[in-house]
Amino acid sequence: MEKQRIFSGIQPSGNLHLGNYLGAIKNWVDIYGNYDAIFCVVDLHAITVPQDPKELKRKTLDVAKIYLAAGIDPTRANIFIQSDVPAHCELMWILNTIAKTGELFKMTQFKDKAGIKGNFNEKFISIDVGLMNYPILMAADILLYDTSVVPVGEDQLQHVELARDLARRFNHRFGEIFTVPEALVKKEGMRIMGLDDTSKKMSKSSRSKYNRIELLDTIDEIRDKIKRAVTDSGQTIEYKEDRPALRNLINIFSLISGKKPDKIATDYRELGYKNFKEELAQLVIDLLKPFQQRYGDILDEEVQKILEKGAQKARIIADKKIKEVKTKVGLG
Repeated sequence: MEKQRIFSGIQPSGNLHLGNYLGAIKNWVDIYGNYDAIFCVVDLHAITVPQDPKELKRKTLDVAKIYLAAGIDPTRANIFIQSDVPAHCELMWILNTIAKTGELFKMTQFKDKAGIKGNFNEKFISIDVGLMNYPILMAADILLYDTSVVPVGEDQLQHVELARDLARRFNHRFGEIFTVPEALVKKEGMRIMGLDDTSKKMSKSSRSKYNRIELLDTIDEIRDKIKRAVTDSGQTIEYKEDRPALRNLINIFSLISGKKPDKIATDYRELGYKNFKEELAQLVIDLLKPFQQRYGDILDEEVQKILEKGAQKARIIADKKIKEVKTKVGLG
């Protein structure tokens, strides 16, 4: 029986953190063997906000190394760089011609990143078009490979729904050509919140280094960041909605240890924040130590060869699909 195809990717901007690992990469590693898996480093998405060119090139290679160090086997999954496959941009343009501005304006992530609150105002005219078109490029990424399943966090569901709408709209207008993808949302760990502010998710773009635990942080940095992590008022460890800071730390503990949040709260209820944070820090250290060792052992030359081979395989699939699409719309 032919496996369903799965597609996902991460931007090479900022430093990947524990939220990226627990919310996305760990899930990929757990499930990718059941699918025809494609994992992309989405560097075209990264330039929707300003990037230092040299830093972007370095980060692109680093993200690919993180995929490998996390446990993705390049003989069982295809790993490549988005910009190495020109068909992504070609399909994006064609999808632009059937997308509606209203669909893009209502995207929550676009409004958040653009700093738009409520109704659109005069600030809108200064927003880069690439930022607004980000979901169209994501749709092109997905549809280009006849993706059946897209593993995403809750904050990306709108984007997958747009890809589904565009696939159906194109198929209705030009004939069946695109697979309509399904989102695969991990129910736990979708949104690991910031250690310094639990009203916002852990983010690689946050200006505060205490917002996140980066995957390559040292032992001392990990201990310090968890020690400084905000907690709620009170002395006992409880897993409650009205104690979001503590709830966030318990969620991280749960995702790493495999223990249920309520069990963790019971075990540490009377031990206090200090002991709980020390145990959590050690859990994170034990999780990241072998990952960091594998990361350090991977040579840049090895990664470049994997990415080149991955791009060659991806282009075979993508070029076939874009040729079919262009024929359908009268361009080929």
